[in-house]
Amino acid sequence: MDILINVVLPLSLAVIMLSLGVGLTFADFGRVLRMPKAFAIGAVAQVVVLPIVAYVTVLTFGLRAEIAVGVMLLSFCPGGVTSNMVSRLARGDVALSVSLTAVISLLSILTVPVLAAWTVVHFMGASAPDVSVTDLAIAMFLITTLPVLIGVLFRHFAPGAAMAIEPFLTRLATLLFLLIVLAALAGNWGIFVENLADIGPALIVLNLVLLILGLAIARGAALAWNQAKTVSIETGIQNATLGITMAALISGQTDGFSTMALPSAVYGITMYLVAAPFVIWFRNR
Repeated sequence: MDILINVVLPLSLAVIMLSLGVGLTFADFGRVLRMPKAFAIGAVAQVVVLPIVAYVTVLTFGLRAEIAVGVMLLSFCPGGVTSNMVSRLARGDVALSVSLTAVISLLSILTVPVLAAWTVVHFMGASAPDVSVTDLAIAMFLITTLPVLIGVLFRHFAPGAAMAIEPFLTRLATLLFLLIVLAALAGNWGIFVENLADIGPALIVLNLVLLILGLAIARGAALAWNQAKTVSIETGIQNATLGITMAALISGQTDGFSTMALPSAVYGITMYLVAAPFVIWFRNR
């Protein structure tokens, strides 16, 4: 289990972020300037609205401290590769989805450590583990930002090779994601079963509210329908692997996944169940 948490987990997240980077070009970042309104609305929905809704959900369901921290950590995470794939399935604006994921993923090195440190102290009080914002930022740079940058540069200088390995990396990233989710659940099975009645409904409600709210905000701002679908998905789909990794980094626990990782692990399964009806509706409209 020590190897799984200290080696396999961060390497898996690095591979997942590398697969994201390989699918990006510098034009994806420049596209932000060409669609500023849609990007701004999507970014605000994901960076500001999402954590607020998560906080309200935690309070509404009265989740225990470590579970509450886990839910908040999940809410700080960007969409990742999954949101891009779901946006494509929903026939949304994939270019907007990729741009949001790329920029928010790079910005997360600044936002996530600060928000995570505050969340741990806020919910756990005196029992909170020591969290170094600097150490967390460095770790996030190494396992999220750096792999994305490497992937983008690889795509830029060797586009043929990048396009050839992209499908393999995407499949590998999906497999690693599933293995991490299952391992986190198995490692905390007792706690999972004990808190399932609270965690499951809370995450399903959170997911539903975010998908609906993201769509409502986008439509209220008069975005095109395909852009509104993407904002909904980007607001409602988070990078569960990053949530699990953040929980491991913060807890410092090496003899198994911490309780903080449970919400992200459960969410890694429920998000597909909740998002499926929306994807079907989006595709047919």
